[in-house]
Amino acid sequence: MIPELGTIEGFYGRPWDWEARAAHVSALAPHGYRFYLYAPKADTFLRRRWSEPHPQDEAERLSGLAAHCRAEGVRFGVGLSPYELYLDFDDAAREALAQKLAWLDEMGIDDLAILFDDMRGDLPGLAEKQIEIIECAAERTKAGRLIICPSYYTDDPILDRVFGERPEGYLDTLGARLDPAIEIFWTGPKVCSKEMPADHLARVTETLKRRPFIWDNYPVNDGQRMSSFLHLRAFEGRPGGAGEHISAHGVNPASQPWLSRIPMLTLEEVYGGGEYDPEAAFFTAAETVCGSELARMLADDLPLLQDKGLDGMTDKETAALRNRYAAVDHPCAREIVQWLDGHWRITNEIVQTQ
Repeated sequence: MIPELGTIEGFYGRPWDWEARAAHVSALAPHGYRFYLYAPKADTFLRRRWSEPHPQDEAERLSGLAAHCRAEGVRFGVGLSPYELYLDFDDAAREALAQKLAWLDEMGIDDLAILFDDMRGDLPGLAEKQIEIIECAAERTKAGRLIICPSYYTDDPILDRVFGERPEGYLDTLGARLDPAIEIFWTGPKVCSKEMPADHLARVTETLKRRPFIWDNYPVNDGQRMSSFLHLRAFEGRPGGAGEHISAHGVNPASQPWLSRIPMLTLEEVYGGGEYDPEAAFFTAAETVCGSELARMLADDLPLLQDKGLDGMTDKETAALRNRYAAVDHPCAREIVQWLDGHWRITNEIVQTQ
């Protein structure tokens, strides 16, 4: 069973530009990527300043992206993170939410995601308060699909350490009381899961009372540690048979829009039903994105780009890589040079302000 694939632009740091977003939609639509969720952490008008309107030029660009998606036969959605709205969901907050949803409806979104991640969660009645917000949104939105990202969207205990210990029965309450038509994001056993076993997904389905909507944090490379690596290898640890246990599979891409296409193109093959060879899938995807010569270069340099990273390479290795890719006239090569120059370095300060 091949699930619906899509892109979730949900990373920290320097966001993609509008041209890169449109090009990404067009490039991946023929490969099963049928939805695009716009939710960059850098868009403050979807996060801490969510109740304020977007500046006119940004609103026009966003509407243009929605139109482009429709022209490509791709669902367009927006991820709204109403920062700690559940702390005081009074009449004024309801009205602010209604106004924001009305604006999104005017744009013509197909999907609406309400995101409660990256917020304090050790609060009594958290699930019930979030359900109240979701029910309010469901009554007002015209979007054909509503998705929630819970505060605790994985079993990974790192969320409890950073955002407070999850309330007892939190996910069970969401599963039991949310309308079954509402989708729930899940990242797997970890925030950045190396594997998503079928038995794990089956257990999550039982808890959530619906198949999880996967938010896959690969090949994303935001964060202070991950930004020093390029995640280029093919998808692994996602068995093709797991398709029957999920409702859809969204991919959070890397900061580099062109290079992200390489691993993302391999996901279609994961679910293709045949024998899956990750190394062969990588090379086929790399050839599709950047041609045979550059694909061979990338294959040779994967141990440096994805394993050693910026902080693990010697000055000599870094200089040699820079010279090697600076000589190639291709967007993928230019992204590697920019990465080597620190263009996409993420600091904790950037994460905290977004």
